[in-house]
Amino acid sequence: MTVAAAVRAVRARTALAPDVGIILGTGLGALAQEIRVEASVPYAELPGFVRPTVESHAGRLLLGTLEGRRVVAMQGRFHRYEGYGLPEVAFPVRVMRALGATTLVVSNACGGMHPLWNRGDLVLLADHINLLGDNPLIGPNDDRLGPRFPDMSAAYDAGLRALARAVALQRGIPLREGVYVAVPGPNLETRAEYRLLRGLGADVVGMSTAPEVIVARHGGMRVLGLAIITDRCLPDALEPASVEQIIAVALAAEPHLAAVVRGVCAQLN
Repeated sequence: MTVAAAVRAVRARTALAPDVGIILGTGLGALAQEIRVEASVPYAELPGFVRPTVESHAGRLLLGTLEGRRVVAMQGRFHRYEGYGLPEVAFPVRVMRALGATTLVVSNACGGMHPLWNRGDLVLLADHINLLGDNPLIGPNDDRLGPRFPDMSAAYDAGLRALARAVALQRGIPLREGVYVAVPGPNLETRAEYRLLRGLGADVVGMSTAPEVIVARHGGMRVLGLAIITDRCLPDALEPASVEQIIAVALAAEPHLAAVVRGVCAQLN
């Protein structure tokens, strides 16, 4: 399936050309309620889109406005652990870019390895480490989509991060800033693995985000990454975590994430 086929399917529903693409991760789908929706397209009706199998991932592409900004939002994302290849996982970003989006806001639920950070904290991603064992750009390169060797020295846009910090400060929302590490999953990590990941320089850990960011940067998009810490991953004080607990924490913290995303959209140049 080509990007063009998916774009045609969207254009059959709406002519809206988005400025911003938004990916809503685990437990964060309610942010979609903040969008004034012009068109809602089930993934099943979009060529090239696979099916999300994870609880809380609705599986719809929304086009509309948020704080006056034209947006396209994924209400649910895909993961490698669902059995999909990384090109499939990141394919929707290609479609967002082809529809007109030049900025990508990506969100996720993550485990916190920084000892001073807590459940429910909002984290601004400054960088990431890709330990998925794969890359969505492997294979022949289509020069129309981006360069063969895209630079990742500034994967998360400094200007967007500064704007997010300013928005959070204006609204009195505590905002951490750190490094995200992407791992395959679906199991959560062992004590030894958390020690390793922390030693590599990561502050938070999750099973998504890196593929979408790589493809976004390949296409020349600016990227803002935001995460909610849903469980503490401290090797010497590790407690069992459940999906139900993770989703509950994400839902409780989502209003802060929604406020930051709305503020960033309102103030984008």
